[in-house]
Amino acid sequence: MGIATHEEAPIAPVPGDGEAPWQRFAAQFMESPLALVGLGLLVLLALAALLAPWIAPQNPYDLAQLDVLDSRLAPGAASLSGRIYWLGTDDQGRDMLSAILYGLRISLMVGLASTLAAVAIGLVLGLAGAYVGGWVDTVIMRIADIQLSFPAILIALILLAALGQGVGKIIVALVTVQWAYYARTVRSAALVERRREYVEAARVLALPEWRIVFRHILPNCLPPLIVVATVQVAHAISLEATLSFLGLGLPITEPSLGLLIANGFQYMLSGKYWISFYPGIALLVTIMAINLVADQLRDVLNPRLTR
Repeated sequence: MGIATHEEAPIAPVPGDGEAPWQRFAAQFMESPLALVGLGLLVLLALAALLAPWIAPQNPYDLAQLDVLDSRLAPGAASLSGRIYWLGTDDQGRDMLSAILYGLRISLMVGLASTLAAVAIGLVLGLAGAYVGGWVDTVIMRIADIQLSFPAILIALILLAALGQGVGKIIVALVTVQWAYYARTVRSAALVERRREYVEAARVLALPEWRIVFRHILPNCLPPLIVVATVQVAHAISLEATLSFLGLGLPITEPSLGLLIANGFQYMLSGKYWISFYPGIALLVTIMAINLVADQLRDVLNPRLTR
C-alpha cells in the first residue's frame, strides 16, 4: 500500500515581513492626513526660509532698498515707484512679505540650533546619571529639578537681562532652559534599558562600557527623545518670539517673527493691522505644522500608541 502524502500548505506571509524599518516608519507616518499636511507645510516653510535671499521681493536689511515714503502701506498698495506690496509695509517701509521670509529664517534657525545643543547636553547628562548612578545621578537630577521648578520664560528673561541681545545669546538662554527636559527623558528610558537582559549579557561578555552605553542603551532611548525634541522646537520658537516681543530677544537689525509682531503692535489701534497680523499668522502656521508632525511621531515611535 502506498503511503498517502499531503501537500504542505503554503506559509502565509507575515505582515511587514521583509520591509526595512524606515519603510514601516514611513507607512505608519503616512496614515495620518494631518501629519502629512503638517509635514508639507513644514517643508514649504523651510524652503521659503532657505531661499529667502532669492525669492524675497526685497532685502529688508538693505537700507538702500527702503523708502520712508512707502511706510505703512496697506496690503496690495503700490508705491510711488510702481512696486506692489502684497502684504503691505511696516513703519520703516519694509515689504512685509520679505520681512516675514527673513524673520522665518531666523526663527527656525534659533529653534533648531537651541534644540540640537540642548539635546546633546541633555543626552550626555541623562545617560551619565542613569548608567553611573550614585552621587552623579543625584547631582544632575537635583539641578534639573530646581530648574524645572521655575517657569522657562523667567529663567530666559534673567539670562538675557544679564547677557544682552543677540542670536548667540538667545540660543544660550534657550539651551539653558531646555536641557533638563531631555536629561530627564533620556534618564527615564536609560534606567529601564540598563536592566534588560541584553545589557546584562553585554556586561557578562566584558564589553567596554562605552560600547554598552552607545551601542545598546542609547538607540533604545532615541524614540522618546525624538518626540520631545520635535515638540521643543516649536516651544523654542514660541519662546524666542515671546522674548523678542518683550524686547529682550533679538535686536531690530535681525528681526524674527516675534520682533516683527512687536513692531506693529503699537499700530493695531490705528488700523494698521497687517504689520503684526501676517507675521503672527506665519508664526502660528509654523508652530502648528511642527506640532502636527510631533503628534504623529509620538504615535509611531511609541509602541503603546501605534495603531
